Amino acid sequence: MLLPYYQDALTEAGCDEAGRGCLAGPVFAAAVILPRDFRHPLLNDSKQMKESDRDMLRVVIEREAIAYAVASVCNEEIDRINILKASFKAMHEALARLLLQPQMLLIDGNRFHPYGNIPHTCVIQGDGKYASIAAASILAKTYRDEYMHQLHEQFPHYGWRENKGYPTRQHRDAIREHGDTPYHRRSFRLLPDPLSLDEDEKW
Repeated sequence: MLLPYYQDALTEAGCDEAGRGCLAGPVFAAAVILPRDFRHPLLNDSKQMKESDRDMLRVVIEREAIAYAVASVCNEEIDRINILKASFKAMHEALARLLLQPQMLLIDGNRFHPYGNIPHTCVIQGDGKYASIAAASILAKTYRDEYMHQLHEQFPHYGWRENKGYPTRQHRDAIREHGDTPYHRRSFRLLPDPLSLDEDEKW
């Protein structure tokens, strides 16, 4: 069972991103403030959940959260400022869109650029530990997946409905055959070194 909060004195927002390791598309981030008594038996790190469960929980989170917001940073901006800064920027933009300003932030991962004067705590694998971070991971993931499904209609060769832009063999084979698109991150290595063609198998 996920922990409901990190501390019980301040209003917390959990933050997480989705799409950081992709070759194409934006990086998405979400910020979520949950009621302290929020519980759901399926709530977990979005990567550990079935797509249908993520989609169902997105509706629950949006209905029951005290506040939530989602933001994205496009691939051109990722290429310009780098993916780490783009992830922080997406989180900041999500936080700026919250209708209620939190008093503390729980950030998934080990690094974060401070947002205003709000204190934050970084939690490694926090999306599997705290409910608000898990909720943010679900929103970021489902919104990004939805966006990549839309792009798939324009560029069906790359299999984005299935791989969501991650560097699978299917995706890279399509890049070899068809080249890149305006949505690919050109600062990323789109194709592996010929001497390590099995590199993408780890994805």
